[in-house]
Amino acid sequence: MLEFLADASGNLYPARMQMALSLGWHIVFACFGIAFPAIVVFTEWRGHRRRDEALAALAHKWAKAMGVLFAAGAVSGTLLSFEMGILWPGLMGRFGEVFGFPFVLEGFAFFVEAIFVGVYLFGWNRLSPRAHMLSALPMVVAGVVGAFCVVSANAWMNNPTGFRLDEQGDVVDARPWAAMFGPSTWAQFVHMWLAAFMVTGFLIASVYAVGMLRGRRDRYHRAGLLIPLTVAAIATPVQIGVGDWIANVVADNQPAKLAAMEGQYETTSGAGLSIGGIYRDNELHYAVEIPYALSLLIHHDPDGVVPGLEEVPADERPPVNVVHLAYNAMVGIGTALLLLAAWYGLVWWRRRRLPDTAWFLRAVAASGVAAVIAMEAGWITTEVGRQPWVVYGILRTADAVSPAPGLGWGLAAVVSVYTVLTAFTVVVLRRLARDRDTPVPQEQR
Repeated sequence: MLEFLADASGNLYPARMQMALSLGWHIVFACFGIAFPAIVVFTEWRGHRRRDEALAALAHKWAKAMGVLFAAGAVSGTLLSFEMGILWPGLMGRFGEVFGFPFVLEGFAFFVEAIFVGVYLFGWNRLSPRAHMLSALPMVVAGVVGAFCVVSANAWMNNPTGFRLDEQGDVVDARPWAAMFGPSTWAQFVHMWLAAFMVTGFLIASVYAVGMLRGRRDRYHRAGLLIPLTVAAIATPVQIGVGDWIANVVADNQPAKLAAMEGQYETTSGAGLSIGGIYRDNELHYAVEIPYALSLLIHHDPDGVVPGLEEVPADERPPVNVVHLAYNAMVGIGTALLLLAAWYGLVWWRRRRLPDTAWFLRAVAASGVAAVIAMEAGWITTEVGRQPWVVYGILRTADAVSPAPGLGWGLAAVVSVYTVLTAFTVVVLRRLARDRDTPVPQEQR
């Protein structure tokens, strides 16, 4: 056993980096898989209802981009499925029967989505509008179901349920359904689902904002900005409310993660909310504190007691600076996006049009990258905040990693694959953007 741990400890860094790269890359494409189909189908429906050729052309263009992004996401998703078994045999071998079930369901959801993405793309201008949009419904539903399954597996690692450990530490009485619906599942899923619409909406809108800044103010570009921006603007304030929900779930089930998020060492009554700062020598330096705000957020009581890192053994504390700064980045960018959504909503409510200033378009152009950074920061908070555990409180990450040699070469290979895949995806999307769609009139369908 000691030999296993000695060999495995040298693999921990490349295994973690490979997993971080794969998850960080794939999650962007997963967002498009969740939200983009619904946006495309909605745009097609509006085009049919209004007999608007600009909307029909926009929906057709987006459908092609959706196919490209789905293919790229399928590659990264396949790599991730192999990495779970190859890099973390200590996790899958011991707990696979408990939380492996969601991955099986996600596989079925992926195949359903893949089939109907093909039907939807091939059926364009070959099916009646009604039949074509109905063919998209399984694609939309499968994307959401697949996301739920993956998030439920991650939620289980944060709050493991649905099994017992016998005296030897072996898993007994595995209940996969109970594991899927643990205390973190719904909060994490709703948070991720809304994040997908924010990332997809702001990213698409940012592309058309750049076009409008370059003088392309036609109906096509205005609709290309308006539809996804509206989706993202609606999702953003709801996401802020869900943030309160998930913060309470973390406080109840992972107090060490919450303490790291706030850089709080001492257990405190009337704890303040810390913005910025560097954690050093068990103290947060240079932070701006909002008095009583953390206790109000967690307990809805200004005098509520919030546990600090002092209650956690030193070898079980997450890396505080990484978690704290990532959490601050997520919240800070989310707040900025909320202000952008409020700007857009206020002008639309008063004047029934987009804000017409260049500064608004610049803000929208920056919002896509900002939304991606916020989402990545949120996943860093979730994943790094759980460390040193891969199964919270039960199995350490260092004990789950593979002892096999050559993981460093595997990391180099994965970096190469994602570099090439990113380049090809960008090239194909740029060529697609330059093509002009000629929509087929309604009477010819």
